[in-house]
Amino acid sequence: MSETQTNSIVGRTQPQFRDRLFTAIFGKDTERSKRWRLDLYNVLNGTNYTDPNALELNTIENVIYIKMYNDVSFLVDSQMTLYEQQSRPNANMPLRGLLYFAELYQKHLAQRDLDLHWSSLVKIPNPRFVVFYNGEPSRPERYKLRLSEAFEIEDKSGDFEWTAEVININPGMNESLVKSCKPMYDYVRLVGKISANKKAGMQIDKAVNEAVDWAIEENFLEGFVREQKEEIIGMYLTEFNEERAIRGWKKEAREEGLAEGLAEGLEEGLAEGARQNAIENARNLKAAGVDINIIAKCVGLSVEEVEKL
Repeated sequence: MSETQTNSIVGRTQPQFRDRLFTAIFGKDTERSKRWRLDLYNVLNGTNYTDPNALELNTIENVIYIKMYNDVSFLVDSQMTLYEQQSRPNANMPLRGLLYFAELYQKHLAQRDLDLHWSSLVKIPNPRFVVFYNGEPSRPERYKLRLSEAFEIEDKSGDFEWTAEVININPGMNESLVKSCKPMYDYVRLVGKISANKKAGMQIDKAVNEAVDWAIEENFLEGFVREQKEEIIGMYLTEFNEERAIRGWKKEAREEGLAEGLAEGLEEGLAEGARQNAIENARNLKAAGVDINIIAKCVGLSVEEVEKL
């Protein structure tokens, strides 16, 4: 199996719940999401814009296989802003940001009929890449990652640089910023509540349900959590079961001496294992009373397949 094929399969088991929830809040083309996006932008930039439609949503998804996608990007005030949520430290964010912005700039030039072969200088929006981090292990409140740190030969010239600004939004970090943006504050508290419930020893389904019910009682995100309750619970439980499955696969591979290099037949085995895992996820979600249409969307099965379970 090639490396790219491995990435496209294994990538699906990476933590996605926080990323997907973040995108559902700030990266949709709905009136509420527009307002929340503008609120976050104002807080980060010290501005007071009032027109949510001033932001031009320009989101990329699945840029390089499943693990490469940005969460929210938009243009405003001659600035191209890209936000991404990360639940694990990733030193490769500057390079990922460079690839994201290359595609965003290509789209920008095409939409405006700009040609880089012109003799005159083509002006482009200023880039800003912000990574919101809310995972483990602990990290500083704010820090920058630089592309030059990835160069094989050290280069301190600064001639070729690209940065990612990391903002830690774990509980207790950057509280003044987080509390200044109500949708971000609600997002952080919901994710934090689930983590706290797990650490307190709750079973996963109970930890998630209790946290979501609490968020509904507190009217988080103007009723968004109440409206999307089943989908929020479904995507979290799906991710948990997928992570548990991949840990099992890795353990078996280590025990059988297959940690290095996969035989050709393993691709079929992974595909079948992924399907069986999807079926298990669907059964669990169905038993929890989640709507079958949402289950099908979360686990990648058809509605008919879910109905037969």
